[in-house]
Parts: sequence; structure tokens; C-alpha cells
Amino acid sequence: MRQMVLRYQLSYRDVEEMMRERGLDVDHSTVFRWRIRQHLTMSGTSYRVDETYIKVGMQCKYLYRAVDKQGNTIEFMLSAKRDVSAAKRFFKKMMRADHRRLPFSISVNKNAAYPEAFTSSQDEKILPLDCRLRRVKYLNNVIEQDRRFIKKKVRAAQCFKSFHTAERTLEGIEAINMMRKGQVKRLAGNDAMDQAKFVASLFQIAA
Repeated sequence: MRQMVLRYQLSYRDVEEMMRERGLDVDHSTVFRWRIRQHLTMSGTSYRVDETYIKVGMQCKYLYRAVDKQGNTIEFMLSAKRDVSAAKRFFKKMMRADHRRLPFSISVNKNAAYPEAFTSSQDEKILPLDCRLRRVKYLNNVIEQDRRFIKKKVRAAQCFKSFHTAERTLEGIEAINMMRKGQVKRLAGNDAMDQAKFVASLFQIAA
């Protein structure tokens, strides 16, 4: 076990190889489907939301992300477009996250779609009426720092040939990022051995 922990850094492809050595043929993107969300700690009430481009084939798609002020991931969504409709879909998905608390404020970047999407989402009772929208650049520093890990893993994947492949792979990357940040209950972000045991427990196999 000690040799295995020293070898693996629990990147999403490392986990795939680790499972294969244990006789399980799983795709690395299924990490997110290992019911990880039910093990996550609750988020804060001050949200940071932005989007970054992801290259899929010859086109740019957009990864919407939300974290709290501590940098804990709340939700993410890959979208073909960056407009009011996409922002509303993301707000709706964000508010369905099991580990989120109701937001008191949502800080966004200068994307012109956010104010309309925010107001419309409040009218449709997707977002709380007492939630405030803030467009202050420095407040989103935490999410800009956090997405560096995501972009680094995306660059390592070189390129995505299809939207579906990109979406599934990003699910795995985001799940590993949550573990790395210590969002899993009773699991330290820097404890590789316990992380390996946690992943094994989700498969109901011995670590």
C-alpha cells in the first residue's frame, strides 16, 4: 500500500490505472459518479461564479464554475454557448447541488449576460430574492486561482474531440480537485493514503 501511495498522485488518469491494477476496468471520468457529492462538506453562502473557455475540436466551449469564498467547489457546467440562457441553466444547476447553502451573494465577472440571468432567475424563484449580485473584480480572485488546477489538467489532456468527451473528463477532474481541496468529510486534502482508501470504499473494495 505504501509503495502504491508514493507512486500515485491521484490525478484522474492515475486513479484509472490504480483501479485497473486491482482488476477493475473503469474510465477515469467515472470518478465523479462515485457518489462523491454525498460525502462533501457544506459550502459557504458567498458564491463566486465565472466561466472559462475550453477547446473542443476547433471550437471554444465554456466551463461555468461556482466556488464559495474559501474556494470550495459548488458546481460546474460545460456549455456550448456563453449567453443569458447558459448562465440561467448554470444558476439552476448550481442551486440543485446537495452540498450548497443558500447564497447571500453571488460575485460574477463583467460578462454582460449575468445581470439579466440573475434577475430572471430570481423572478422564477431559482435564486433567493434576498440574494445580491456583485460585480467586483477582486472578489473573484479565489475562483481565478482555483481554475488554474482545472486548466492545467485540461492542457495535459491535450485536446477534446467531442463535447461529450470533454464533459465526462471535466467531471473527473473536478471531482479530484474537490478531494485535493479537502472538501470530502473527514478526509484531508493532502492525505494521499486516506484518499486512496476513500476511492476504494466507493467501489466497495479493499484498499
